[in-house]
Amino acid sequence: MESLVSTAPMPTPGRERQAAPGRILVTGADGFIGSVLTPLLLRRGYDVVGLDTGFYRAGLLYHDGENRPATLSRDIRTLTPADLEGFDAVVHLAELSNDPLCQHNPKKTFEINHLGSVALARAAREAGVSRFVYASSCSIYGAASEDGLKTEDSPPNPQTAYAECKMLVERDVGRLADDRFSPTFLRNATAFGASPRIRFDIVLNNLAGLAWTTGRITMTSDGMPWRPLVHVQDICAAIVATLTAEREAVSGQIINVGDNDHNYRVREIAEAVGEAFPNCRIEFGANGGDNRSYRVSFDKIGRLLPDFRCRWNAQRGARQMRKLFEHIAMEAAVFKASPFTRLSELQRLLDTRQIDADFFWRPVDLS
Repeated sequence: MESLVSTAPMPTPGRERQAAPGRILVTGADGFIGSVLTPLLLRRGYDVVGLDTGFYRAGLLYHDGENRPATLSRDIRTLTPADLEGFDAVVHLAELSNDPLCQHNPKKTFEINHLGSVALARAAREAGVSRFVYASSCSIYGAASEDGLKTEDSPPNPQTAYAECKMLVERDVGRLADDRFSPTFLRNATAFGASPRIRFDIVLNNLAGLAWTTGRITMTSDGMPWRPLVHVQDICAAIVATLTAEREAVSGQIINVGDNDHNYRVREIAEAVGEAFPNCRIEFGANGGDNRSYRVSFDKIGRLLPDFRCRWNAQRGARQMRKLFEHIAMEAAVFKASPFTRLSELQRLLDTRQIDADFFWRPVDLS
């Protein structure tokens, strides 16, 4: 059975490859990706500092025994160039994530995800940060025709505020690139897999949770839309490969992160989950209202980062989820808990007035 934590070796620097940057700031360090990435960077010998608003710290599904860096409780909108001095690289993961959450408040999404991310990149550039790795998304491709795979040169067709912000950040931060500041945009496929800060609002993880807690997967759609998938550990490996690549090779580049063989129809993802959870019933409905469907080419990442490859497919990821649920004896109440669904947790924080309408924490007077 697969380990929850990858022990596979990371790519080794080639003779012509530059030394990796030493001191790294990871925004969103306590998130779904960040909580897997930061221990990996520490194991690789990096000097890592985390930064996170802390919206989802109530959601810790399991303890992995890993060391984690000191993490600042800060909002990216408050950072100045002085805060970023001394860092060699910024890995920017911290945004309002996923389509339903961002559609809930598009105006605030643009203020945080677009304007906040661009301001962060400008501050990093002014502070002398050399590399800026931005977690973008293949959702930029939106609704696509059945013919052909979408490449980094394909016209974007964002269907949501979340995807549109990703496109705008790529455009505006890309304009900042020069001989001293090298941004790279990693367009991740739809993420999945185990993380201490698990998300159950992404497709494979959600279906696995339903299979475990209800014994059935009931879908409102026919499952025919296409989705490329990428495991959280493979996303982290791509980030490390980007940081260790020669600057000139990745500066200003947009790179799809995933594998050509991991373009799935949603029904194929459900079937992979069904195989991992025996006796689970799968039911499909009519065509749903979500018109997002796209297949993506991942040839470019093989050319620019030749040592990178995805190690996790949907079948292996579904088996990992079952192993995790068995390990923690997960109950239905845990699966449904708001910290594991981004929109639910943000709404809870708003309803209880722990954060204000601008998504800043409210001071607590306990005197």
